[in-house]
Amino acid sequence: MYLGTLFDFSVERFPDRIALVQGKQRYTYQQLSNEVTRVASSLQKHGVGKQDRVMIILKNRLETVILYWAVQKLGAVFTPINFRLSGEEVEYCVNDAGAKVVVYEGASKDAVKMARFQNSPLLVGLEDDCEAEVTYKELVDKGADGYERPDVKETDVALMLYTSGTTGRPKGVPRTHMNEYSAALAHTIQNQYADGESTLGVMPLYHTMGMRSLLSMLVLNGKFAILPDFDSEDALKVLSEEKISCVYLVPTLYHDILHHPRFGEYNLSHLKKIGYAGAAMTTALAEKCKAMLQPNIFVNHYGSTEVYTFTICPDVAAKPGSAGKPGIHQNIRLVVADPDGKSTANDVVGIGEVGEIIANTESGEAFKGYWNRPDATAKAIREGWYFTGDLGVLDQDGDLFVVGRVDDMIISGGENIHPLEVEDLLAKHPKVSEVAIVGEPDERWGQIVTAYVVPKDSLLTMQELDQYCKASAELSNFKRPRKYVFVTEIPKSPVGKILRRKLREGDYSEYEARNNAVS
Repeated sequence: MYLGTLFDFSVERFPDRIALVQGKQRYTYQQLSNEVTRVASSLQKHGVGKQDRVMIILKNRLETVILYWAVQKLGAVFTPINFRLSGEEVEYCVNDAGAKVVVYEGASKDAVKMARFQNSPLLVGLEDDCEAEVTYKELVDKGADGYERPDVKETDVALMLYTSGTTGRPKGVPRTHMNEYSAALAHTIQNQYADGESTLGVMPLYHTMGMRSLLSMLVLNGKFAILPDFDSEDALKVLSEEKISCVYLVPTLYHDILHHPRFGEYNLSHLKKIGYAGAAMTTALAEKCKAMLQPNIFVNHYGSTEVYTFTICPDVAAKPGSAGKPGIHQNIRLVVADPDGKSTANDVVGIGEVGEIIANTESGEAFKGYWNRPDATAKAIREGWYFTGDLGVLDQDGDLFVVGRVDDMIISGGENIHPLEVEDLLAKHPKVSEVAIVGEPDERWGQIVTAYVVPKDSLLTMQELDQYCKASAELSNFKRPRKYVFVTEIPKSPVGKILRRKLREGDYSEYEARNNAVS
């Protein structure tokens, strides 16, 4: 399925339904189609053709969505990156992609102006003061009501997302029309969405979760209510006023929304389907989501940019922490974990044993390799399987539990300790707001378990947390933290993943002088 055709089908099916909302701006499907066509026409006049990369450095906006569909119409490649990237990072991504066009706004203007581009891409500014060659308004005003439609195949690349690059240079992940269509279909089915749903468009459109929210609404002629800058009260207003029926968010955003002091003043009765991905959700937060939002559907989706779905847990409340079973297009295995990448797809571990999670690349949702990175592709894809770098364990029901990263595993005194199980326990303490567990070097033990804690209560002490861990039947004594560091916040990626590397490197702000080691 070519995504441009999918778009046309939805427009013809329900032209008068509301497709996009941002503040007071509202677009029906027909109005959206009209502007998409004009922008596609203008881009084509500027030389954008099949498989040309169009780099987008924007927040979630109406214009971002319109550009996405205009690029699909031309058979070009929508290539969004984080608008917060530095000039050096923008320069690398634009040059790596060989972008034909770069679209940016005020928030990303300085980075674009600092960068040095190899191929002199056309610079398109969202606002008049972006010092661009063309403004977005000019694309619309000078566009025609038609364009020359290319012959696009389902195997052509539709989208290229760049991984976060937390451990090195970001990698381009090319995804075909088939990949994106398959992922949208899987997302719709696995989250049990129905015709005419509405969602909050807050997950970044440079991230796979944002893409999935957008495409699933298009498939169902639903409403995509955009929030360019996340603020928990603004999110509550949109959820209430737009009668949002489903959301797909990272755990951090659920945490912020549920903990807003005015949460109870907003009517969220239409919100019946919730899902999360991108990072682990503690049992405490899952229970709070269930109690405060009272969803009919509560899904944990486990996947990646490269292969959208690995597994799905369709009922988080029934089995908190479980990532469930393989998605509708997928098949997984757990194999012996080897940080050097020497394990094979046949080194399968048993039920109850921790292993690296690998996913079958025959899935229609799976990419075929990184952009310009044969070395990374060879390491990640072996024998028809994608090696995720994640650690997991299967229970007796065959349900998956993700317990951490291969490179985050703590080995203390010869024992393997996985950060998530310690985090899950400490997050339940009533005086703890957030926690991250990191292994730090120790002369005697090799590594010790260190807990970085954001206190909810200023009276919280290290001794209180240590006694709490000692008294718990959930945690073996050798797994309890030997060091506590109280911090003002846990560093995270733009989509909520804990950046343990920053904690190890001391890149954090301490919360008062309560930090100590325990015996």
